[in-house]
Amino acid sequence: MKTKVKYPFVILTITLIVCFLGNISLGSVSIPVTSVFKSLFTSIDNDSWHYIIHNYRLPKAFTAVLVGSGLGISGLLMQTLFRNPLAGPFVLGISSGASLGVAIIILGAGIFGGSLATLLLSKWSVVIAASLGSFLVLLSVLAVSLKVRDTMAILIIGLMFGSITSAVVSVLSYFSSAEQLQQYIFWGFGSLGNLSWNELFIFFCIYLLGLFMSIISIKALNTLLLGENYAKSLGLNINQSRFIIIIATSLLAGTITAFAGPIAFIGLAIPHMVRQVFTTANHKVLLPAVFLFGAIVMLICDSIAQLPTSDYTLPINAITSLIGAPVVIWLLVRKRKMLF
Repeated sequence: MKTKVKYPFVILTITLIVCFLGNISLGSVSIPVTSVFKSLFTSIDNDSWHYIIHNYRLPKAFTAVLVGSGLGISGLLMQTLFRNPLAGPFVLGISSGASLGVAIIILGAGIFGGSLATLLLSKWSVVIAASLGSFLVLLSVLAVSLKVRDTMAILIIGLMFGSITSAVVSVLSYFSSAEQLQQYIFWGFGSLGNLSWNELFIFFCIYLLGLFMSIISIKALNTLLLGENYAKSLGLNINQSRFIIIIATSLLAGTITAFAGPIAFIGLAIPHMVRQVFTTANHKVLLPAVFLFGAIVMLICDSIAQLPTSDYTLPINAITSLIGAPVVIWLLVRKRKMLF
């Protein structure tokens, strides 16, 4: 790696570590960073601090890293595949499919009574429903992609699937009670602090698979920047590469939505933020940079959402948009050019 590229990566890595420790330190109960650092490797005298760190804040911080990096990478894959700066990780309707699955569980639970309704509204039921919803939409998009040669047509088809699922959710919402709508809205806010270590392990395993498929697609991504016709002349199998990229995005974005809810802004904006710092189109540089940037921004947004020293926690979706969107606008106005 060239020296000019190496230094920003060193700075980003140090920043990620600082943000990670700071995220664990901040909250309704303020814990000194030195105690946090000590607790990660040994034990501390304060048992309540030790419990808070290891059973709540540490899993939440790891979730923030996975969510931020995964959505950032998914956005990068989609923007490169479709050569569209407005493409994001949910452009194929993955988030809409997950939302439909959750809506069927939450908004449809009212027609059942007693223990069955309680079973339908359990945490794992919501996760499974979101996963199935995104998976079914993915299968539909993949089935269409096998018959459509134009990549932009796949983008439009993904948007149409998203519109269909949103329409079904609207119909379910119309016939639901206020309590059910409130539960569904709360899920839509997104949350990073609801995962246990066992759930985080499952999340991490699927995340690793999506990350691996993204890494093996680096060469194809660089080639696709030259245009599909030129990529074919270089021997790239467009259909196979497109299939792998879509699957990688679906694994990352679909799993994140299932476990943490639909998180806005990160997937769309992080790749643009990275391109303002690393003025290169090489995905060998962009992919790890997006990983670090996404994790850092997500940790910062989560730290702000916790409202340190307060018992209140703001919706993470609101913070990611309120904090991130002005930053991207400022970067683009300052550079006066969208690098892509």
